[in-house]
Amino acid sequence: MTRALVTGGASGIGRAVALAYLADGAHVTILDRSAPEDMPTEVTVVIGDVTDPVAMAEAVTAATGPDGELDLLTTCAGVFDYYARVTELSVDKLHSSFLEIFEVNVFGSVLAIRQAAPALRRARGAVTLTLSTAAFGPGGGGALYASSKAALRGLVTHLATELAPEVRVNGVAPGGTGGTHLAGLNALGQEQTADQVTDRDERIRANTLLNVLPLPEDHAPAYVYLAGARVVTGTVIRSASLSRRL
Repeated sequence: MTRALVTGGASGIGRAVALAYLADGAHVTILDRSAPEDMPTEVTVVIGDVTDPVAMAEAVTAATGPDGELDLLTTCAGVFDYYARVTELSVDKLHSSFLEIFEVNVFGSVLAIRQAAPALRRARGAVTLTLSTAAFGPGGGGALYASSKAALRGLVTHLATELAPEVRVNGVAPGGTGGTHLAGLNALGQEQTADQVTDRDERIRANTLLNVLPLPEDHAPAYVYLAGARVVTGTVIRSASLSRRL
């Protein structure tokens, strides 16, 4: 049986991916700092922060089979900057918010790969990182968020090389998505989550060429494809409609 670990799997895109893996026959473990709602009992849940090495080690152990193998690692945990403008932040706020967003969005993924690498190598497994359209151009967030996602874009390329030939490393880059609980930065006092932002869904829909609101389950097939695409590594799938902001 395929064994998968999904970080940030309690809600949003991470939850949709976890459920897609489950439907595909995988044994799924999630790591999230919040307990999931309505998660099937077949999913193993580890409560903890993706930046905590102890919690990550616990999640990897829970996800790894008795043969010491882990087939899939998918990192979906992340925080958002709600379009904070670098030039409008004090130096102290800039520093603290930069550290926070890179610790969660980048270090959280690097830590997961570091902890899971031995089990992934034994399984000749696959890693999928969650990027964003913000990694490719403006409009998907502020500069802090965009630069953290661009860093993940670089990690896909470099870690695909570092972990070859045993482990494949790819990424999925969703755009704005409804039905998510993407949290803001504590350093900036951003207590809202994406689902609490007024008119957010309408603005996302209006900005897509297809005039549809993407939902978490719309992105999940890209992750499922990469999980089984045994000849694909170092690739990012942009699972979003083109934006009207050209």
